[in-house]
Amino acid sequence: MFPSKIENLARMTLAAAKEKNLTIATAESCTGGLIAAALTEIPGSSDVFDRGFVTYSNNAKRDLLGVPGDLIADLGAVSEPVARAMAEGAVVRGEVDVAVAVTGVAGPGGGTPMKPVGLVHIACARKGHNIIHDFFQFGDIGRSEIRIKTTEEALQMMINMIG
Repeated sequence: MFPSKIENLARMTLAAAKEKNLTIATAESCTGGLIAAALTEIPGSSDVFDRGFVTYSNNAKRDLLGVPGDLIADLGAVSEPVARAMAEGAVVRGEVDVAVAVTGVAGPGGGTPMKPVGLVHIACARKGHNIIHDFFQFGDIGRSEIRIKTTEEALQMMINMIG
């Protein structure tokens, strides 16, 4: 169902979490559940994967993850602080050990000069650790490709966070 690279990253994520006895969750906007789908494609994922939040709208980010509305209003949903708040909210509200969050502009429309199509923010939170963040400028390479590359980067970030 997924490219082999994503499947391998999902397996590595799950194995790392299982080895450290950690539970995981996802908080997804532009990927619409692809990260959770990649993880649950792997047999035995239920040993560590608890839930996925698909928070596509700003209301969902506020209601399900507790992202402050003024943060979204002031900085926009596609921003580092919102990605960090999403990841933290998924850990707290999901009652898990580790969560990754993604928010971006997958296109083809919706981009601006400050936030062009292909801009994605990814954050990962883990109980007792600092939240990590990175952003990617994939460019206007097509909606599907942006979502696939985001899924790859999010899984890699989870692997790095789990250690």
